[in-house]
Amino acid sequence: MNISEWSEGFQFEVLAADPNSRARLGKLTTPHGVIYTPAFMPVGTYGAVKGITPDELRDAGADIVLANALHLEFRPGSSVVSDLGGIHRLMNWDGPILTDSGGFQTFSLKRLIQQDDDGVTVQSPVDGSKHALNPAKVIEIQRKLGTDFIMPLDICAPGQADRQTVRCALDTTLKWAVESKKAYQETKPVHGKPQALFGIVQGGVHEDLRQEAINSLLDIGFFAYAIGGLAVGESKEDTWNTVELCTGKLPDNTIRYMMGTGTPEDLHKAVSLGIDLFDCVIPTRNGRKGSVFTKNDKLNLRNASFRSDVNPIEDGCNCYSCKQGIDNRPAFSRGTIRHLIMSGDPLGARLGALHNLTFYLNQMNNMRVKLERYLPNTEQCRTV
Repeated sequence: MNISEWSEGFQFEVLAADPNSRARLGKLTTPHGVIYTPAFMPVGTYGAVKGITPDELRDAGADIVLANALHLEFRPGSSVVSDLGGIHRLMNWDGPILTDSGGFQTFSLKRLIQQDDDGVTVQSPVDGSKHALNPAKVIEIQRKLGTDFIMPLDICAPGQADRQTVRCALDTTLKWAVESKKAYQETKPVHGKPQALFGIVQGGVHEDLRQEAINSLLDIGFFAYAIGGLAVGESKEDTWNTVELCTGKLPDNTIRYMMGTGTPEDLHKAVSLGIDLFDCVIPTRNGRKGSVFTKNDKLNLRNASFRSDVNPIEDGCNCYSCKQGIDNRPAFSRGTIRHLIMSGDPLGARLGALHNLTFYLNQMNNMRVKLERYLPNTEQCRTV
């Protein structure tokens, strides 16, 4: 079975490229719609972006969202999600969805993980139940969920791990990549529409191991490729050196997804190095706590200095929090949002998260607009 047979309905094409960097404007076609890249995926771990409705996500500029297959297996269970009609019905989201496999949890939930060459046994942080996972099981879970993009089970080594630890993690990841693709080819979508499988490039900060990972994954063959094992304790210099290496070796005609990154500055840097797809919890998690982004600075609305501040979080922002409300004032001022957050009112957390998501998605749109100048014929090809 070749790639076109098991990724029917999916296509990625580079529309334009910046001649002064590796940044590119792309078009990713899926059975649930088109995504123009570079793109950011809001994180909805349990099948919802916490506190944000699907309509609000669309209004903020989201085209694709991310959920976590392992956490959905913990609660409510992939079989329950399947019985409810699949993850698109669960989320009331008709656009594309990507699920992480839970491989990152081998790093973040290490105290709850038992690992061997065949898979992992994970203790649920929800109820203490144990879940035995292997590459085939993880594919089965994501088949039941019905997401557009499936990630294989992998091992994420800490950023400061010694070479031998990274070597062992890579060997296991590559073994599981073979098993994941085999399981994928031997199964069918539960909910009808095709699903595409990513490969995940591991190898820590070691150039030769990353090169080996890329060569092996290209030999196996996947629809697209993610760069994992970054932002887990290594230096920024090592992060960007690794990204530059990987984007220089991965094919131009496939999606390059940098997992779990990052700050607005990180997104701009990664796009310049050739990354197309991102996810991160920073905008929503920070926003719920009152830490909000603007073009010039990051503000902590919990500070007393904002108690009587009548300004919007950011002038000119088109998010629900900042837009014009009554009396030609912002719908919700900095002082109002601070009051809500300090009072423990969920509305304050929602407004902060929604502003940050809009900020991130606007940043991505601005980058796409800048890349349009390199389209062969802008008038005919305008995309965003």
